[in-house]
Amino acid sequence: MIFRFVIISDEVENFKREIKIDADNTFLDLFHAIVDCTGFNENEMASFFLCDDNWRKKQEITLVEMDTYSDEDPYTMEECVLNDYLEDEKQKLLFVFDYLTERALFIELSEIITGKNLKKPQCTLSIGEAPKQSLNFDDITSATVSLDVDESFFGDESFDLDELDREGFEGLDDIEISAEESDLY
Repeated sequence: MIFRFVIISDEVENFKREIKIDADNTFLDLFHAIVDCTGFNENEMASFFLCDDNWRKKQEITLVEMDTYSDEDPYTMEECVLNDYLEDEKQKLLFVFDYLTERALFIELSEIITGKNLKKPQCTLSIGEAPKQSLNFDDITSATVSLDVDESFFGDESFDLDELDREGFEGLDDIEISAEESDLY
């Protein structure tokens, strides 16, 4: 059985990859196929997440075994076979390739081809440049917008705090607070 995955990015509009891989391969084999077709460094930490239909993360499958404090056994790419976790077309996965900023590729199992096998994964479609695997923090900080907290902070340069409607706020100064209630810290 062959799985055909479509891979897209929310960062690069024209990026698209399609990978065909045997269903008996592991997530590690899929990892290597993605690394090969994107030019990512295979020495960087990465994880797959099985997702629901709304891309909410459910089960994590990591590149290396992580120390976890939960009762749940860790799932590693090398040990997890694709067809043990993927059953239906349109199943969604996230491939987190930049742990520091939680950047990911969106993967969908677009087709299950029965009665055929593949010896090794194949990238059958490659459109556009892959997103950069890691971001330069100097670029991030220079690209962020500085918050100018002056008169325009409220979205209107003519905003006057004295014009704030005080209705509903009368009597707040008259409330007595006991020492026990005010000593919350």
